[in-house]
Amino acid sequence: MPVAYPIDPELQPILELLPPPDLDDLEGARARILEMVRPFNAGVDVTGIVVTDHLVPGPDGAPDVLVRVYAPETAAAPGGRPALLDIHGGGFTTGSIEMEHAFCAAVVRRLDIIVATVEYRLAPEHPFPAGIEDCYAALRWLHGSADELEVDVDRIGVGGQSAGGGLTAGTALLARDRGGPPICFQFLGIPELDHRLETASMRAFADTPMWSRPQAILSWQRYLGPAPGDDVSPYASPSTATDLAGLPPAYITTMEFDPLRDEGIVYALRLLEAGVQVELHNFPGTFHGSGLVTTAAVSRRANEELLVTLRRGLRVDG
Repeated sequence: MPVAYPIDPELQPILELLPPPDLDDLEGARARILEMVRPFNAGVDVTGIVVTDHLVPGPDGAPDVLVRVYAPETAAAPGGRPALLDIHGGGFTTGSIEMEHAFCAAVVRRLDIIVATVEYRLAPEHPFPAGIEDCYAALRWLHGSADELEVDVDRIGVGGQSAGGGLTAGTALLARDRGGPPICFQFLGIPELDHRLETASMRAFADTPMWSRPQAILSWQRYLGPAPGDDVSPYASPSTATDLAGLPPAYITTMEFDPLRDEGIVYALRLLEAGVQVELHNFPGTFHGSGLVTTAAVSRRANEELLVTLRRGLRVDG
């Protein structure tokens, strides 16, 4: 693809290998994601990490939800370890926990915490609220299984990237409004938060790498239906929430040439206005999903900063 934007030089050579997802062909897009991550996952070192799968009760009689847990082999200190509920991305329509394998293993190894990742139902087969309710069910299970998993219930956070960031924000809103379980920290990475598609970056970036306005439009149509109207739930589109007070502290990342950039920035500002502690970082020269180029200096910096903020947000040192 021609480079139409001043993208970081270390990221440019990989552009042709990272085509945007074809959401008109969901079966193919889902298969290509699994094909792409399979060789990466084969090389992930899980020495010293116990990986277990759990089927947890789904919401209101829905099917059980698969939650994969990554835990250090060593016993936790008295009081338990912090935990992170990780929510994968994929525009609400693609992706799986297989995408999160390397991330989960790296976080467990570096921070000595528990990471649980949830296989939520995908649209359009399962439109809103199926996915967000699955994420909330996983959060409830994680709290309810704290003794078994050696988790400190006061140090459980939620995080995700792209649609996973939007689902994270929605899960935090649900937990607040339903009276728990408590969340101590939320990580919203390049989050998909606003179905209205009206920000300056969303209008401008119709041909950016990996994710652009056309993909965003299809993503929301698959998730909410072709004509969602004006009465869209804030648990689906968190940017529409009128009250953001009382939410957990947040770390929000955005990428310069990403149509989702401005909705992440605006959400961070609104959280601050509501009295929520926020750290916001916009990474220059980047695009949606450019973190897949792990060797680039900007990607290494973003990954290290995320670990620092997770350590602080989850109070890893107690």
